Amino acid sequence: MLKRLKNTALLLTATSLPFTLFSSQLPAATAADTAGALKAAVNQHIADHGGEILGDFRELLAMPNVSTSLPDMQKNAQWISRYIGERGFSSRIVRAGGAPYILAERKTPGATRTVLIYAHFDGQPVEPADWKTPPFEPTLKDAAATLDWEKALKQGIDPEWRVYARSAGDDKAPVIALMHAIDAMDAAGLEASVNVKLILDGEEEFGSPTVEQILEEHADELSADILLFCDGPMHQSGLRQLVFGVRGDIGVNLTLYGPSRPLHSGHYGNWAPHPTDALMRLLATMKDMDGNIQVAGYLDEVTPVSEAEQVAIAAIPSVDAQLQDELALGRVEGAGERIEMTIMRPAINIVGFQAGGVDDQARNIILSKARASLDLRLVPAQTIDHVKQTLEEHFKSQGFYVTYEEPSEEVLRNNPGVIKVDWTEGYPAYRSDLNGEAARKLTAILTKYDGEKPLISPTLGGSLPIHLFDQALDMPIVLLPIANHDNNQHGRDENMRVGNLFSAIGVYAAVLEGFGRN
Repeated sequence: MLKRLKNTALLLTATSLPFTLFSSQLPAATAADTAGALKAAVNQHIADHGGEILGDFRELLAMPNVSTSLPDMQKNAQWISRYIGERGFSSRIVRAGGAPYILAERKTPGATRTVLIYAHFDGQPVEPADWKTPPFEPTLKDAAATLDWEKALKQGIDPEWRVYARSAGDDKAPVIALMHAIDAMDAAGLEASVNVKLILDGEEEFGSPTVEQILEEHADELSADILLFCDGPMHQSGLRQLVFGVRGDIGVNLTLYGPSRPLHSGHYGNWAPHPTDALMRLLATMKDMDGNIQVAGYLDEVTPVSEAEQVAIAAIPSVDAQLQDELALGRVEGAGERIEMTIMRPAINIVGFQAGGVDDQARNIILSKARASLDLRLVPAQTIDHVKQTLEEHFKSQGFYVTYEEPSEEVLRNNPGVIKVDWTEGYPAYRSDLNGEAARKLTAILTKYDGEKPLISPTLGGSLPIHLFDQALDMPIVLLPIANHDNNQHGRDENMRVGNLFSAIGVYAAVLEGFGRN
């Protein structure tokens, strides 16, 4: 059985063998085996309906979905509600002052267990000029060129093709894959062993600001035995994985002040301090060349990586050399530690810097202010209050007066350095039990289906507000990523590898078929 998705080579036509990303057609002697029958059903569905699957994906991706546009998000929610309704889901669109959420349920007669699935259908804002193709005109490509949708689908589907559009990798694919998993099972007469509930988020990319209220108001509707978070990229090796945590996140915007008005850099340079210089020097004090945080007290709450987590990470194939080559990196941080260990630590990322222009926009002036935006990734036990306190104390130790509002000229005159600090909303990290009952059950299901054990990852490097679900819903939470690792999520030319989309159909079918069984 092949599970290393990256190297899969396959062409599907109307007359080809069933889809073989999982297995080839099973011998008659094993046809009664549940996993074998399920694979055969999924393979046959993809062989028969591959074009329809991609067509559904294309249609959903064509709808703009930045969550600040409520009309766009409502249109997405209505499309999804209709789409899942065709598969027997009862659903309703709910709001708590922000973008819409979709709550849905499909009951299975006789089922005593329920799986709750989370995904989100909003996307990051886009700069269309940065994209090679329009972000809301889904584009099908192979390694060499852009493909004509209709002509390509008639000739056969190559799993190495990619669909380019905003939210292709993050995170509209689970909706399509899950519904086609149900289609495949229904067509083959295979019943799910669980009831299925959905919570689909329309504002995740903006921090899900109203999800806490949604969870409080609808907790009874969302009761289940497990919550599967269907978001995020698969491991860089391309191997199937279960993920048991995410890092927390908080942002901070910094403004450092110079003269009260811009000054000619020739007349005043070497006399009037430049805020750009001061801000760059301040940022450089926060980390060393290996990325180790140098802020006093910042790491005091951090607990060591557990033995179980170390064992799990050691079992994951190393991809550092592959990634360094793929990304053309002459050096990496971490002092030789593998990437899976580095994401177990907190991170301070400078994600934005604003101070004048460059090239033909450059001006010979000393600016009045320079700005930077920081993204702070947190690990379990770190508290947001402690992070804020230690970072602000660091600024003070570097000689800056810290303010939370625009400083007056009097404040600027009386202090050698002034920095305005503007914190964004944040949330803590989440980590679940690698050896809990849900972990063992999901591992057994995927091992049975794939023929080999999935990777067990203690955490994603990214962040999701899972702690709110943990507080509101009494159930284990596990992440089940499906996107290719190089999907360019949040950036230009976001994409989904077709083989990953098709693979997800089998994964979801395996969970629906197996989780309710002993």
